Amino acid sequence: MSHVLETVEACVEAAIAAVGTDLVVAAPLGLGKPVQLLNAFYRRAAADSSLSLHILTALCLEAPRPEGDIEASLADPIVRRLFGDYEELDFMAAQRSDTLPSNIRVSEVYFKAGAMKHVASAQQNYVSSNYTHIVRDMLGIGVNVLVQMVAARDTPSGLSLSLSSNPDLTLEMMDRVEQLERPFVAIAQVHDAMPFMENDAQVSPQRFDWVVRNPQYNKTLFAVPNAAVPLRDYATAMHASSLIADGGTLQIGIGALGDAVARACIVRQHHNDAYRAILRGLTHQIAPLAGDVGRFEQGLYINTEMFVNGMLHLIERGIVKRRVYDNLVLQQGLNRGAIGYTVDARLYDYACSEGLMPARLDEQSLRQLCYWGIVGEAVRIEGDRLLVDGQSLPNATRNANTRAALLRSAAGRELCNGRILHAGFFLGPADFYQKLRDLDAAAQESICMTGVRRTNQLLLDYPLYCAQRRKARFINTGMIVALNGAVASDALEDGTVISGVGGQYNFVAMANDLPGAHSVLCIRSTRGQDRHLQSNIVPFYGHTTIPKHLRDVVVTEYGVAELRGQSDAEVIKRLINIADSRFQDGLLEFAKNHGKLPPDYRIPVEASSNTPQKLQQVLAPYQASGMLPVYPFGTELTEREIALGDSLRRIRELSEEPRQFIATVFRALLHRADEAAARPFLERIHLEHPETTREFVVQQLLLLELEERGLLKVS
Repeated sequence: MSHVLETVEACVEAAIAAVGTDLVVAAPLGLGKPVQLLNAFYRRAAADSSLSLHILTALCLEAPRPEGDIEASLADPIVRRLFGDYEELDFMAAQRSDTLPSNIRVSEVYFKAGAMKHVASAQQNYVSSNYTHIVRDMLGIGVNVLVQMVAARDTPSGLSLSLSSNPDLTLEMMDRVEQLERPFVAIAQVHDAMPFMENDAQVSPQRFDWVVRNPQYNKTLFAVPNAAVPLRDYATAMHASSLIADGGTLQIGIGALGDAVARACIVRQHHNDAYRAILRGLTHQIAPLAGDVGRFEQGLYINTEMFVNGMLHLIERGIVKRRVYDNLVLQQGLNRGAIGYTVDARLYDYACSEGLMPARLDEQSLRQLCYWGIVGEAVRIEGDRLLVDGQSLPNATRNANTRAALLRSAAGRELCNGRILHAGFFLGPADFYQKLRDLDAAAQESICMTGVRRTNQLLLDYPLYCAQRRKARFINTGMIVALNGAVASDALEDGTVISGVGGQYNFVAMANDLPGAHSVLCIRSTRGQDRHLQSNIVPFYGHTTIPKHLRDVVVTEYGVAELRGQSDAEVIKRLINIADSRFQDGLLEFAKNHGKLPPDYRIPVEASSNTPQKLQQVLAPYQASGMLPVYPFGTELTEREIALGDSLRRIRELSEEPRQFIATVFRALLHRADEAAARPFLERIHLEHPETTREFVVQQLLLLELEERGLLKVS
């Protein structure tokens, strides 16, 4: 039985009394972390060296910190506006300053991309684990305390809880700990702004030992601002979206590329002629997997580890609408077209012939038929007869009168408890959370937050999941692909962890086990710029996340490379075809020198003009028209903040090229801008009266940059 406590400190003391002084605390990734509760554990251990604290978690969220004074002048008001009184995790600052007490250790299984690149303790304590193995591995390490941020709802029968953003691992851990022979406690911290998600995410308070519910802990929820989408990500997304099959299954990730794929699907659905024109402009060869790139008439179903903002927009725009059912007979009938979503005589014929509706109903079969909406809720079993709308009839579903009455009880209704989305966790912008809080009953029914043991694998019910996840396209990102088709997504070849494996390997493996499914890994063809420009398609690489024997589909801004089942030579040819043309000759030479391509092989002419200029030529008009907006799902920034941010970023990039920087500074000093037009920009970052030479140079460069972008008038 759970107990309601008023303070996180009381929870910590209760946990120590229950499990002892060796605390191994597991917390969800991302939004589901109960920050105040974790901080209470940290402060208690930091003050008492007799305690040992090991925190196991992932994706620790931190408000952004600008690097310089000028950037801070721009960013600080934005950070205050977006993150409000969000409370930071105490152990993150200690990790970054290398001041973690010796009795405290923090291990993450997934980092925010690049966030812990230079933090030694984080790199040393990182635990590499597939998403579906994390619960197993955490319990193996010795977890004895589970903490979770939850949503709460007061009902006539008492308090109800929702795992909200993070049922991903918690559901499985709660099941597994029942078999543990060592002490284990679970603690929930209620946050009143957490969206209350129903279905699998809704749990009894009895699943927790203690629940802390105190309004003083209702700090601002961490919200990830909408990302700006560069043109080359739109190009990649257009290619990737052409591989998505109508009536199929979709998974996409967070960030600019995920938003770009979602926006590309919206363009495909609502501006199909323009969509096809963009593809023709971008594509030198249509990928065989692309097939029909028409509208999504049947719609998509989403099975994903992460529910992102773009997916909700796909639901709102009528693209994600294919419902799946946790009943194999129903699902197979829908897939074959033997039945529709409406309860009618055809569905009854099918249900009887396939045994879904037995000849005689018992309480279990009646509950199932009511759950799916195949019979009305008022149908009752009375002795050896059925009571249907007040009429007593034989308990014989093949009896004409009984069948007719049962059908009348539900005819014309839609099947119940279908889902258009299964997801393990969610994270996104503030308006995304608000929409989830505002879900009506029908939307709650259609969205199921659940565990990754379901979303990321097939083991729980292979036949059912194969039927539900037909024509699946699992679209994720990678950093580097070698010419043999192996992909590095989580770490560098020197061992530095950039993010983590997460669920990527799970989805690649699942794509190889699901009939008709494909893993689509999107990779930017280059990184860096000017003299630091490098290709992300490389001859070989010293780290692998996805091995070459699982190579499937790789997409860059320059096209699609279908690699599954292809020879090494063909894989190399296809990858070179979607590489940046500035690097194609070097890749070709390497392959020939190592006997992987014939000496006389030549890059096709149509694949030899893979340049940023071409992408700009094709896509810029659509961006200017608003069809491919920089922020496809809106932004919390003002137009002036966006302009200043872009300009300061370009100035910082320019400073890395000394010759070009000096030339631009001279040009900036010679020009004169409209001071009245410039004043609001300069005042916003306190640069209207520069006090140092550096500030003066940045001011002049900024004025030139804004002027050349058409935001200032020339005097």
